Amino acid sequence: MKKGLLLTGTLALGLSFSALAQDPIQVKYANTITASDLTEYLTYLASDEMRGRDTGSEEQKVAAKYLADFYKKNGLTGPVNGSYFQQVPLVSVSFNEVDLKIGKNKLVMNEDFVFSGDGNMAKSMKTDLVFLGLVTDENLAKVAVKDKLVGIWAVGVRSNDLIKKVMDAGAAGVVMVTMEGQANFDRVANRYKTLAGKGRIGFAKETDQRPTFTVSSDKMAELFGQPIEILKEAAKTNPESIKSQKTAFRVKKNIEPVESSNVMGYLEGTDLKDEVLVISSHYDHVGVSSTGEIFNGADDDGSGTVSVMEIAQAFATAAKEGQRPRRSILFLNVTGEEKGLLGSEYYGEHPIFPMANTVNNINIDMVGRIDYEYQDAENKDYIYVIGSEMLSSQLKKINEYNNITYTDLILDYRYDAEDDPNRFYYRSDHYNFAKHNVPVIFFFNGVHDDYHQVTDTVDKIEFPLMEKRAKLVFHTAWDLANRDKRTPVDGTNTRTER
Repeated sequence: MKKGLLLTGTLALGLSFSALAQDPIQVKYANTITASDLTEYLTYLASDEMRGRDTGSEEQKVAAKYLADFYKKNGLTGPVNGSYFQQVPLVSVSFNEVDLKIGKNKLVMNEDFVFSGDGNMAKSMKTDLVFLGLVTDENLAKVAVKDKLVGIWAVGVRSNDLIKKVMDAGAAGVVMVTMEGQANFDRVANRYKTLAGKGRIGFAKETDQRPTFTVSSDKMAELFGQPIEILKEAAKTNPESIKSQKTAFRVKKNIEPVESSNVMGYLEGTDLKDEVLVISSHYDHVGVSSTGEIFNGADDDGSGTVSVMEIAQAFATAAKEGQRPRRSILFLNVTGEEKGLLGSEYYGEHPIFPMANTVNNINIDMVGRIDYEYQDAENKDYIYVIGSEMLSSQLKKINEYNNITYTDLILDYRYDAEDDPNRFYYRSDHYNFAKHNVPVIFFFNGVHDDYHQVTDTVDKIEFPLMEKRAKLVFHTAWDLANRDKRTPVDGTNTRTER
């Protein structure tokens, strides 16, 4: 992006060209953020010893203590009645006993099918598997689905809505058919098998009797004894022509409590101390596979977590030397992001500081690598910026101003849209602040080959680039914490009036 275009944005805030002169005080404390410190912290947090920091694991608890000790050592306070921990009440739900028999075929879980729904049954249910294919009002009028297991095509992100529609019509359960080929299904099934026994972590809730099984198109054709082409054609015109199959299934649910917590360090401000800026990351990752492979999570999100640590230390050092921010700052490392943004969701519903007083959230998730788009670029000093003008007309301009003045990164906005097919705006912890109309910025380096792989290791991290990205967050945070007026909630994506 050309600097001239960015300067136009800063002028809209009433800033002049002379304001681009660097503040030596900011530079002094930004320079305490170093690649060597980031390397030291991340080498520990993403080590094999930490075994992937899986949500609720003993290693995640060790990581939480490491973060809390760091904040305490640097003079930050624990805002939860003196504690650095906000307990997040999670449970682990497992379905290790799921039986599915169709006709004479007794299917094997995580080989012939995967189970992704919910349910808990005292005994097996015997019924018919009927073929619906396309979930339309016309097909539902043709096929009797009440109390039956119903076969439907999987349709990407719409699948959950389609399952709900079939269940609302009285079905006993759903068999989704993936049309992406047997090899792709086998990869999915293998991942389920690898994670078998770990359970699904989430908040406790009543069981929703919605058993959902997924099979490949090859398996569905085998179960109905019809070529897949015939099933596809029947889905369009006469699904009732496909003969139903006798079936029996049983789902047994096991629930165990999970101990986990958000970690936070608090720096109280001066004259605007009742207003709070939150700088966040998630410190969990996905742990260890059933075969013992460690998912170190160096980039995801070890990189964001150690960036928050360094930024916190920079602000704490400034405060000790008489440069305390006007607004208070909460440094927040959340749990359960990998399980569905759980820790940030809990904080959003149970905030330590009122959401009405929370001026902004800066979220840092994966900032240590170079993605596919930039791996061959001449200039690799970039960062993706997401959500910065969704809720506030000023936040994007403030970030751009500080980038021009201090860091000169390429600010890439290609994912900064609600309709981005990757849905990155909805996929990290900032979203649980945006839901409460808190203006957010999400900093992200994009996806690479090691994303969610055991190869996401410290040796792949670009520490000098990560230092530069962390310095941009620091300068933007310094600006937000010290300006006279908070950023207004006046964007096009506001949800409720605050």
